[in-house]
Amino acid sequence: MKKLDFALIPFDSKTAPTIEITGTISRQDHQLNIEYLFTGDLATIIIPPPAKTAPTRQYDLWEHTCLEFFLGLEDTTAYWEFNLSPAGNWNVFHLKDYRQDLAEEMVITSLPFTVLQSTDSMQLNLELDLNPIISATQNLEVGITSVVENQDQQLSYWGLQHPASEPDFHQRDTWMIRL
Repeated sequence: MKKLDFALIPFDSKTAPTIEITGTISRQDHQLNIEYLFTGDLATIIIPPPAKTAPTRQYDLWEHTCLEFFLGLEDTTAYWEFNLSPAGNWNVFHLKDYRQDLAEEMVITSLPFTVLQSTDSMQLNLELDLNPIISATQNLEVGITSVVENQDQQLSYWGLQHPASEPDFHQRDTWMIRL
C-alpha cells in the first residue's frame, strides 16, 4: 500500500481564512482512502451542517465549502472529479479531456464518507472502491483540492499548487500525487 501526506495551500493567502487543510491518501489495489483534516480558526468558515435526510448526489457543491479530488489515468486525458460536502452530499463527474464532456459518473451510486467535527477541527474520511471505474493495475494521477467559504460568503480555493494566474483544479499539472 502506498500512503502519502498532503497539505493544501490557498490560491490567495491574503484573503484565505486562517486554517490549515492537510491529510493522507492511500491506495491498495482497487481501494482508495483519503482523509482531509481542517484545523485552525474554523469559526471563520462556513461548514455546511449534516444533511437532515440521507445524503444525495447534488450539483454545485463547490459553491460552498466542498472537498474535492481528481483522478486521472496515467497517459490518458480522461479523468473524474469527486465533490464531497461536509453535509454528506456528493457527486462524481467523468470528463473526456480538460473540462470537456462533463457527465455524472452513474456507475458510482454512493460515496461512503464520514465527517467528524469539533470546535477546532473537521475530518472527512472516504473509503472508495475504484473497481467500477478503474482497474487495480492502472496508475493514477491525483489532484486534491478544496473550496472554502468564509463567514462573509467569499470562496477561497485550496490545492496542492497553483501555477496559473487563476485557480484551476482541472489543470493536470497541479495533480502532483501518483498512485
